[in-house]
Amino acid sequence: MDSNSAPRPTQTSDSLLHRLAGPSTTKAGLANDQTDINRVIADASKGSKFYENEKRKDKDLTEKINRILQQRDEARRGVDIAQIEHNVDQVISKMEAQRDLTQIIVHVDMDAFYANVEILDDPSLKGTIFAVGGGVLTTASYEARKHGIRSGMPEYIAKKLYPNLKVIRCNIPRYAEMSKKVMSIFRRYDPNMLAASVDEGYLNITQYCEDRLQTADEVVQEMRRTVEEETNLTVSAGIAPNKMLAKICSDRNKPNGQFKLDFDATTIKAFMHDLSIRKVPGIGRVNERLLESIGIKTCGDIYTHRATLSLMDKQFGLHYLLQTYLGIASNHVEPYHREERKSIGAERTFSAIGDKDKLFKKLEEVAAELEDDMERHGWTGKTVTLKYKLDTYQVYTRAKSFDRWISTKKEDLFAIGKELLLPELPLRLRLIGLRVTKLKDLRENADAKPGSIKRFLESASESTSPRKKRKLDVDVNDGDNEDSPKLSQDGFEVSMPGYDDDEDEANLEDDIEELEISTEGKPRSSSKPSSSSKPSSSKPTSLASSFRITSSSKPNSAIKPTSRSTPAPKPESEVQSQTCPICSKTLQMDNTAFNAHIDFCLSKGAIREAQAESSASINSKPIRLEPRKHPPKKVARRGKSR
Repeated sequence: MDSNSAPRPTQTSDSLLHRLAGPSTTKAGLANDQTDINRVIADASKGSKFYENEKRKDKDLTEKINRILQQRDEARRGVDIAQIEHNVDQVISKMEAQRDLTQIIVHVDMDAFYANVEILDDPSLKGTIFAVGGGVLTTASYEARKHGIRSGMPEYIAKKLYPNLKVIRCNIPRYAEMSKKVMSIFRRYDPNMLAASVDEGYLNITQYCEDRLQTADEVVQEMRRTVEEETNLTVSAGIAPNKMLAKICSDRNKPNGQFKLDFDATTIKAFMHDLSIRKVPGIGRVNERLLESIGIKTCGDIYTHRATLSLMDKQFGLHYLLQTYLGIASNHVEPYHREERKSIGAERTFSAIGDKDKLFKKLEEVAAELEDDMERHGWTGKTVTLKYKLDTYQVYTRAKSFDRWISTKKEDLFAIGKELLLPELPLRLRLIGLRVTKLKDLRENADAKPGSIKRFLESASESTSPRKKRKLDVDVNDGDNEDSPKLSQDGFEVSMPGYDDDEDEANLEDDIEELEISTEGKPRSSSKPSSSSKPSSSKPTSLASSFRITSSSKPNSAIKPTSRSTPAPKPESEVQSQTCPICSKTLQMDNTAFNAHIDFCLSKGAIREAQAESSASINSKPIRLEPRKHPPKKVARRGKSR
């Protein structure tokens, strides 16, 4: 029967201690008892802005838990718990009947990938205590992990744990190079593998095993041996009937090991019963604590508290948790498709800077990186979002939406970012990022016939896919999204409220050529309320001058494209004023000539030439900004904008 005596939240000091320990406390190679290490982290953090920000978030989460417990008590009052449990049991029976044990799914995960690539280039690092990153660590050697050092940890905290820690700066091109070699080996066993990140992926080896009359263990052993022979890198693997179980299993025998879960329903449920809820992909620190507040520490506890979960379905997502308890998840494996991409961005983390010119320099570097990524991968978009993190570790975003495709040129991306940042100054920042959303695939349109550009020229309100119609929430976020955390599982097909995937890796590059995946598995770690200062009167080089731009002055306001009336279509042969979505030139010509012009612009060299001319002409035009009616609140709101 569902217990009504679930534990109340732990004392603030205990919960804060747990929070300060960071998101990577479940990493392989760490000590089982991290109590002493966590106290060192807390002591080293005291008095810092990071500590105060974590303290604020811990307080907010504690208040949320208290509200949830009140809602739970009210929901249970006068309810027939036995009947609710019976209803849930019927749902479980239906789920069990649909369990699929026919597919052999493998999750492969490179061991301390960045660190081991560095050892390839500098063998003297082998067996030493070192980490990769800067400011925030991206990964740590297994020797460093024994001292509690792990990914997502501030460098100064890591050096409190081990003062002689050697920190190596990231070499993204080198990691990408080795990633491609490893992924090419995996694809020999499953050409349709899903590369979930730069160092991990999912494979379906069912057909491979059948064709060669080999067991799953034999195939995975051979695959891991091949990776080590050809790259001198090691990989761990999990073998199971679905992706969730395979990912959990790959962590069982790390480093350089494999673990196979028996393809049997009874064995799977026994395996899940005592598994910590935190080990489930997608459940991070925040939701671990939320679930623990109602008595759920292991997956077996989900069944015990099934009535409460049913009564609070909106808060916790009953369906997903029941699937987790049963060990049921998707076993569908295929690569990501370009059309599934929602955004492209770049960002930089650095020591706190307050000087305006230095901040603009960092912004320019980000714009240059974003230009390279957009041109290299063939994307443009209609919304640009500026992300910045204060020296107090609070994160804010500001955005501008356009009614045409933006330029991919560095100068124009920088100008848009500068316009968004200027009204917020003065600020003291430790991160700046730019992200483009509402994307258009230029590669797709480059292959289109001259007479078929209707999709390319469609307005922002006429999106080609329903999923692209989501509004962009421009809000304050703190990295954990404690109000409404979302499940973010690589390669998982789940949809339910209330779960987050903690950002337990510092993601240093938005994508890698061909892979188009986030580095080290998770999104990057990456903020002051707006001042009432007026926008600068400077005239940055931006294609924004030819259309109306709005700039939100409230942290949590949604940015929407400015509505514009759409004129009736004109005859094909009629000469008319048309603006090229590539170079932004306004031309007087009919559709046939206009199509030919667009074909010309789609070549890389032509894009640069046309944009250079466009920027020169736009430089002299003022950019229209809607007046800032009132400054935003100075208290960070939570939420995540991705």
